[in-house]
Amino acid sequence: MIKLATFLFISGGEIFFILLIVVMVFGAKNVPEIAKGLGKGMRQLKDATNDIKTEITKSAERNGLDTSITNDVNEELKKVKDDLEEFTGSVRRKL
Repeated sequence: MIKLATFLFISGGEIFFILLIVVMVFGAKNVPEIAKGLGKGMRQLKDATNDIKTEITKSAERNGLDTSITNDVNEELKKVKDDLEEFTGSVRRKL
C-alpha cells in the first residue's frame, strides 16, 4: 500500500479544493495578502509560545525543579519543525 504525504490528515486533493474555494471567495488578488496575514499571525504565535516556554523554564530553575525533560521536548519540537520545513520548502516563494 502506498502512503501519500498528508498534512494534518488532509490529502493533496483536499488541499487543492480548499485553495480553489479560497480563490473563488476572496479573489486571486487578495490571496497573497491573506497568506501574508496568516504568516504574521503564525509568527506572533510562535514568538508568544517561545516566550511562555522560556518563562516556565526560568521559573522551574528558580524553584529547583528538574528541567531535563525540556531537552527531550525540544528535540521532538526540532523534529517536527524539520518535518514542517521539509513540507513547506516546496511551497515557499524564492525572493
